[in-house]
Amino acid sequence: MTTTLNKAPRALKAAGLAALVAAGTLAGALAGAAPAAAEDKSPWMLRVRGVAVVPDEGASISPIGGDVSIDNSVIPELDITYFATQNIAFELILGTTKHDVRAKGTSVGGVDLGSVWLLPPTLTAQYHFIPDGKIRPYVGAGVNYTVFYNEDTPAGIDIDYDNGFGFALQAGVDFAIDDHWVANIDVKKLFLNTDVTINNSIKADVDIDPWLFGVGVGYRF
Repeated sequence: MTTTLNKAPRALKAAGLAALVAAGTLAGALAGAAPAAAEDKSPWMLRVRGVAVVPDEGASISPIGGDVSIDNSVIPELDITYFATQNIAFELILGTTKHDVRAKGTSVGGVDLGSVWLLPPTLTAQYHFIPDGKIRPYVGAGVNYTVFYNEDTPAGIDIDYDNGFGFALQAGVDFAIDDHWVANIDVKKLFLNTDVTINNSIKADVDIDPWLFGVGVGYRF
C-alpha cells in the first residue's frame, strides 16, 4: 500500500495556477520573436510530459459515513495539439494513472479499498497569447471522460466505479528552444466525480478532482 502523501491546501493550489497564468502572460508580452513565425509551421504539435497527479479528493459515504483518501502518483503523459489558427489550438491529453484508495473516519474505522487505474482522456480548447514568441503562455478549458479499470481490492471487498464526464482547466508556458522544439510547464485541474458501490450495499459519491503538474518537451512539426 503506497503511503498517502499530504495534499497542499486548495487555496495554495488555486493561487499557484493563477500565478502561472499571470506570470506566463506577462512574460509572453515581453518576449521577443522566435526565429520562425507560427504561420510557417505545421499545425501539429506533440508534447511529452512527466506529470504529478495530486487528487483533491472528498466523499460522501452512506450509510457508514466518513471520507476517502487517494494517494498521489507520477506518470508519463502524451499530448497531441492541433493549431486551428495561430492563437487557437485543441489539445488531446493522454495518460493513465494508478491510485491506492482508503476510506477513513467511517463508523467501522479505516477501510483499505485497494487500488484502481484511471484513464481520463481530456480534450481542451486553448488560447496561445504569443504563438511566435520565445516565451509562449496559453490557457485552456475542456472536457474529459474518465474510465476506471483494473480494480485490485482486498479479499471480501467488491467495488464498482462508474465512468463519467468531467471538466478541465489548463494553463501553461512553452519556452522556444529552436524553430521546432520547446520546453513546457503545464498545470491542469480536472473535475472528476464517480459514484462508487462497495459490496452492493455501501454507496459513495466521490470527488477526485486532481491537480496535474507537468514538465516536459514539445515538437512543432
